[in-house]
Amino acid sequence: MIWPSYLTGQGLNEDLSASVSQAISQWENIPPDRLVLLDELADIVREDLDQHGQTALLFVCTHNSRRSQMAQAWAIAASYHYGLDGVKAYSGGTEATAFNPRAVNALRGAGFRVDIATGSDSVDNPRYEVRPGKEIPAVICFSKKYGHQANPSEDFIAVMVCSDADESCPLVAGADARVAIPYTDPKISDGGPDESITYATRSLQIASEMCYLMQQVASASE
Repeated sequence: MIWPSYLTGQGLNEDLSASVSQAISQWENIPPDRLVLLDELADIVREDLDQHGQTALLFVCTHNSRRSQMAQAWAIAASYHYGLDGVKAYSGGTEATAFNPRAVNALRGAGFRVDIATGSDSVDNPRYEVRPGKEIPAVICFSKKYGHQANPSEDFIAVMVCSDADESCPLVAGADARVAIPYTDPKISDGGPDESITYATRSLQIASEMCYLMQQVASASE
């Protein structure tokens, strides 16, 4: 199976590069138990790259609206930052809703360019073009079940990023491996005064861990 390439050798957006640097500075805040999970995932990714020259990460949460979308975007940015052009990232849910506007705004605030995709005709579940850099092809992001045709159906690593999806979906069809690294849902702040801060904080946490993950893979490949 041939995966579409997101990486072209061009740079990240300037603001996004600054956010990546900030994310890297947060590594000391990653708890030891999370480092164990991330190291486990890094070993799987590295082995996949060594054997096949490429690997696919499918981030899964319940609604594919917040955490899995942010994890996909940050995994792409981090893999590009570390020159891992064999790493591809996707996202899906156990059900489909919509890419939450608050998560969209968090990615914009971090430096991603996010626009409504040309030809997107769904009001309830619009498609977005997420672009980490001016010369990097946009990734089309929208809420979908993890088995949607836009995602790989085999030869991928399932990364469960919410506890509910982890519990309700013990097996992910087609996955070669499955690792759970759940994040607290920023939805808890929706409508409250700390909404934007909560989403930015969760985005930064995911960014930090995705950068750590990709750095572990890259450093072992040198």
